[in-house]
Amino acid sequence: MSTGVSTSTDKIIVDKSRSHRNKAVSRTVRATRERLQTATGIAPGFEREMLQLHIASAAQNALAVPVVVVLIAAVGVYLTQEIGLLAWAILALSVHALGMIVARRAHKQEITADNTRRWQRIFLAAQVAMGLAWAAFSLQTCGPCGNATFDFYKGSALLVALAVTAISTLMLRHAVLYAFLPTVVALSISALLRPNPATFGMVTIISAALIFLIFMTNRLRHTSAQLLSSQSEKDDLIAELEVAKSMSDEARRRAEEANLAKSRFLASMSHELRTPLNAILGFSEVMSTEVLGPLNNPVYKEYTSDIHRSGQHLLNLINEILDLSRIEAGKYDLSEDSVHLVDIAEDCIGMVQLRARAKNITISEQVEGDMPAVWADEKALRQVVLNLLSNAVKFTPQGGEIFVKAGWTAGGGQYISIRDNGPGIPEEEIPVVLSAFGQGSIAIKSAEQGTGLGLPIVQAILAKHNGEFILKSKLREGTEAIAILPAKRVLQSLPAVTETQAVAPRRKSFA
Repeated sequence: MSTGVSTSTDKIIVDKSRSHRNKAVSRTVRATRERLQTATGIAPGFEREMLQLHIASAAQNALAVPVVVVLIAAVGVYLTQEIGLLAWAILALSVHALGMIVARRAHKQEITADNTRRWQRIFLAAQVAMGLAWAAFSLQTCGPCGNATFDFYKGSALLVALAVTAISTLMLRHAVLYAFLPTVVALSISALLRPNPATFGMVTIISAALIFLIFMTNRLRHTSAQLLSSQSEKDDLIAELEVAKSMSDEARRRAEEANLAKSRFLASMSHELRTPLNAILGFSEVMSTEVLGPLNNPVYKEYTSDIHRSGQHLLNLINEILDLSRIEAGKYDLSEDSVHLVDIAEDCIGMVQLRARAKNITISEQVEGDMPAVWADEKALRQVVLNLLSNAVKFTPQGGEIFVKAGWTAGGGQYISIRDNGPGIPEEEIPVVLSAFGQGSIAIKSAEQGTGLGLPIVQAILAKHNGEFILKSKLREGTEAIAILPAKRVLQSLPAVTETQAVAPRRKSFA
């Protein structure tokens, strides 16, 4: 017994490592909530994530700007034969290379909430430098070629460059403005110094495109921030669910192991509890019957009778608790044999008949004839029927009646039904009385209270037989308890019934 207790004790030790994982998840939850609860603008945590997305995008699209610069310079040289465009292309590629170096350095370092602003300023400075390169391109001139043709070429090139810059710097706030504001300023100054309709038109188009792209990139940026917020909320919920599930699993595990330890303990205490009780019952019975000689004081004889009755009541309660504990601990083994349900019912009726007559209760029996045997544990089924009959006698008033039926179910199994005309059970209390130690309001008010284990034991025994227990009751109309055994427990199939053949029930009445 000591080994079993030690094993149970070891199993209910709390796993301390679970709490460390819970603390880590809780810190993540708190950090996510703080990030989500920023009052205005985009949360610093999202600024950092967007900067990280910009760095990743810059590394992936490192060749986009060089390709555009090379194409613009090649087309320009082809159209104008101006070698100065090659010098501009070298300048622009050098500035872009410096920006890529900055992006690689940022990629190797950890972006934190403290250095996010600093890296944003560095990347904006790189965009300003690239913007100065585009401003230098906008100031390029072509003497031999026509102004309209060259202005159209420059305007088209600047629009392409503006679009590429807007796409590649979407996650960097104000990047488009910093990159092309120098170009707009340079074109505006050039248009004022040398008034030209084509130049004014190009300034207008570039400015309108810049404003539109600033508006669109801001909208897209806010959309991206909302997506990140939704992702963070989802992560927050997942983290909270993980914490709740972890705590629930730990509580359930401890409850199950504590319940199992309790069941094992009670199941192993059968001998220790029953041995002294049997001695108390035996000696009290010897004294009350005066086997060894008369008691001089009649009060002592009355006391010994009280001791015997109380001990018997206590033994019955202990037996019920131990039965349920053995079932919960998985130590309730069935000793199955061929038994007749009708015979068990009649024997149990005889056992409760004395109590029923004391309350002037009539027990009526109605069973179907020629019912075959079933494969079951006779002692367990006897306990089921006796528990149900005892409850019926206990709660049936003086002069009441109890109806016992046994017969076939629709599925080919067998059933026994015990119905009384007692006070009944409120419908909402039926789940209570079917739970362990549960008692309804009628039972609590009754003078014959028990442990509330009779019906749970009945349910458990029938479940062991793959059967079913049904409890029907209405307040002030009585209660019906039905124990059902499945068809596979019946040792003989139900014979076919012809139209002219009927099963005549036999009816007995016990007054």
